[in-house]
Amino acid sequence: MANIKSAKKRILVDRRNAERNKAIKSKVKTAVKKVDAAIAAKDKAAASSALKVAISEIDRAARKGVYHKKTASRKISRITLAVNKIA
Repeated sequence: MANIKSAKKRILVDRRNAERNKAIKSKVKTAVKKVDAAIAAKDKAAASSALKVAISEIDRAARKGVYHKKTASRKISRITLAVNKIA
């Protein structure tokens, strides 16, 4: 355990930020799973609407610094490509 006051504060702040990041990542994963489920069901309309929600969640995570900008871009690109492949 840390003895210095600033180190104790950092531990608390890091814990709080980790919880926030975990919640944001969880939202992104849930949104992506909904897109994947719609793709598996070959439901183009549901996949498109779920894709819109997933893209906004991924963008929000990138803005907040949870994901790197290029990581977010890659995730969006991959799920968009998967949705577009549905005939």
